[in-house]
Amino acid sequence: MEIAGLNDEILENMLKSEYAEKRPVFGFGPVKAKIALIGEAPGADEEKQGRPFVGKAGKNLTELLDTIGLKREEIYITNTVKIRPTKISPKTGKDLNRAPNTNEIAFFKPFLMRELEIISPKFVVTLGNVALNAVSDKKVSIGECHGKITNTGLYINVFALYHPAAIIYNQSLKEIYLDDMNSLAAILKG
Repeated sequence: MEIAGLNDEILENMLKSEYAEKRPVFGFGPVKAKIALIGEAPGADEEKQGRPFVGKAGKNLTELLDTIGLKREEIYITNTVKIRPTKISPKTGKDLNRAPNTNEIAFFKPFLMRELEIISPKFVVTLGNVALNAVSDKKVSIGECHGKITNTGLYINVFALYHPAAIIYNQSLKEIYLDDMNSLAAILKG
């Protein structure tokens, strides 16, 4: 099966589910890329543009990739959950982003596994705990795995990073993130 066929299947299954009204954001990038990068879920900008990592976190990600000489065009980028999880703001009544819940993760995880099977990357780079746990056969945390190659039970070459949005809210993570990116660059060159 190809990615287009998988995306059609995801959409077909969504239409029969509680997510029928949601707009999916599918993975993007070269099939058979050396690196598959997985986030947790699209945000408002991603939902609007229909592409993963195009908002503020995407800008951070692009800048961090540039620091180690990687271009977005070389990487397959996707999310664990293909829809924007939202909650209603009590102040404005508008949709706000939230972390995906267990039902959303359970619905989309089998599609993610098949997506990775099609892409067949040499390295799976996860952004945050949701993505890391989606490709793990046991509960793990980003704090114990970040910045090094990990065997998660489902994948051998997983490299965990904090989510790029974490830097927006916690500037003290920027140095750790840069160190982790340099470790990733060394592994990719090695």
